[in-house]
Amino acid sequence: MVNKKCIIRLLRYKNALHRLNSLGFVKVFSDNLADAVGVTASQVRKDFSLFGICGNKRGGYQIEALLGKLNHILGKNEQQKVVIVGGGNIGAALMKYKGFEKEGVKIAACFDIDPAKYNHKEGDIPVLPLEQLRDFVRQNHIKIGVIAVPDIAAQQVLDLMLAAGIKGVLNFAPIRLRAASDCVINNVNLVLELETVIYFIINGLEKSIAEIHEEQKS
Repeated sequence: MVNKKCIIRLLRYKNALHRLNSLGFVKVFSDNLADAVGVTASQVRKDFSLFGICGNKRGGYQIEALLGKLNHILGKNEQQKVVIVGGGNIGAALMKYKGFEKEGVKIAACFDIDPAKYNHKEGDIPVLPLEQLRDFVRQNHIKIGVIAVPDIAAQQVLDLMLAAGIKGVLNFAPIRLRAASDCVINNVNLVLELETVIYFIINGLEKSIAEIHEEQKS
């Protein structure tokens, strides 16, 4: 079974390939990708072999062809629609971020309980009442949601998403959520990540920092 770390590496390979492609490179070797991502060349080949991707010892990988295969594996061949629940600071920042578009991600709508945040202007991402979430998700066949609400409301929001048909969730609330095993939840706790960095910096634990970097590579 492919684990999360492998998929993260595939995404990093893809980003590195885009950079190389923009610089005019046509071919790439596993050593090049390993240097760009911070892993070993054998790890690159192992990851690719899991998906039947083979290179040539002398010729390496054709960048365009490799990008096509990675995009197919990662679901980049078609646009992925996403809904956000929570129109506060994080939700608003996500709606303004333009980088999603080039990666084939479309923020279809945001939902909130505060009428002051509602927005139906043409051309803008609509901010709608939370009670419209279920119908909107089902009508637009959306499978991915982002939770950007306070922790006290996060579990209730997740339950609403699951009832509407959401299968994957990015959770920014600083709380672990409960869901069935067929739901994919990725937790992003910004405060916790920052506090972790602060701890290692103020304690001067260079060895521990190096270990963190190694964990991120693996």
